[in-house]
Amino acid sequence: MQRINLLQQLRQSGVIAVVRGNNKDEALSVCRALIKGGIIGIEVTLTVPEAESVIQELKKEQVKNKKIVIGAGTVLHVSSAERMIMAGADFIVSPSFDQATAEICNLYQIPYLPGCATITEMQQALKSGVEVIKLFPGSSAGPKMIKAIKGPLPQVNLMPTGGVNLDNLAEWHAAGAVMVGVGGNLLAGDLHQITKAASQYKRHWDDLEKNE
Repeated sequence: MQRINLLQQLRQSGVIAVVRGNNKDEALSVCRALIKGGIIGIEVTLTVPEAESVIQELKKEQVKNKKIVIGAGTVLHVSSAERMIMAGADFIVSPSFDQATAEICNLYQIPYLPGCATITEMQQALKSGVEVIKLFPGSSAGPKMIKAIKGPLPQVNLMPTGGVNLDNLAEWHAAGAVMVGVGGNLLAGDLHQITKAASQYKRHWDDLEKNE
């Protein structure tokens, strides 16, 4: 049930913020600004120094907020995945598919969202129990790619990441994206601007879901 519940929370999040930062304090401040703006899905990338501590502190701060899901991104090795799971990560995101990481996430009943760009990669991920695939890089694929993929793989759940912004959010949603990953386009500016952008992205996605 744990993985099912986490997947439902991710789906309800809609917009997953991909957080990078030059240091732990910067990453924490950005995450807090995003949450203040209404974003409830946070992916802390392992490119952030002390990413493990960032996840642990956020989990402590948000312990009473059951809607928040905090995961680890840019996970390149199974050992990193297990370390982040032990730190409390609710989901694991990778730039590419890795069988060993899929297996460790299955063991702990944690959603694994690997980056895939081809039908072959997606087929392998699906065979390994992956529920949501990160279409990456989304900037190269474009919304039309989702429709093309769903021809042979109508059952696949895709989360485009990269190249997603407010202007094309509706296009991604209409193409069939179950959620989106947003990084740089969401994190531009100071903390006040990040909170404002978070509110705009979340409100826009929720409106698209309501009008579906």
